[in-house]
Amino acid sequence: MAVAALLLLSGCATFAPSPPQDQTNICEIFREQPSWYDYAQESEDKWGTPIATQMAFIQRESSFRSHVRPDRKYYLGFIPGPRPSSAKGYAQAQDPVWGEYEDQAGSLFARRTHMKHATDFIGWYNARTRAQTGISLNNPEHLYYAYHEGAGGYQRGTYRSKPQVLNAGRQVASLSNRYQAQLNSCQAEFQCRKFYQVWPFCRS
Repeated sequence: MAVAALLLLSGCATFAPSPPQDQTNICEIFREQPSWYDYAQESEDKWGTPIATQMAFIQRESSFRSHVRPDRKYYLGFIPGPRPSSAKGYAQAQDPVWGEYEDQAGSLFARRTHMKHATDFIGWYNARTRAQTGISLNNPEHLYYAYHEGAGGYQRGTYRSKPQVLNAGRQVASLSNRYQAQLNSCQAEFQCRKFYQVWPFCRS
């Protein structure tokens, strides 16, 4: 039984999709992984964060790598130490806030390494941010500051003294705008890819 379980876990690990080859074009990303469009659309419908913003967050946080974690600190160059945080997966969600998500909106079966749950987490988190801070869901730059610093840190303005965070927020906003412009030209392709769907009545 133990061997079978190990093989099953190993098999699951191999099913994680490779990061998209062209991460600058959301149309090409969804052509490689059309189910990601469905997940992001479901999250937008449920929580309100635009698809382009969700995907810009994920690109910034993980470069679409499903199992990425922060690098460990090494002592003397070779002795592995702890990781700087518990962040994991597409959305780089940390253990405490992921636990809150599971309790409030997700399930015990939600996985940070699955795009469906990562997009839903981002949608949930941003909806909570809007309720706590009033940031518009159409303001990706400031949503990202709150995503990185937490609602309390955002309200205290901690991001203002962190050049790396400020730069990341601006990059997320720029990429979100680019993704949205691209998506405007190709979204129908993903909304209507199933045989029973007919434009303009088809939505995932």
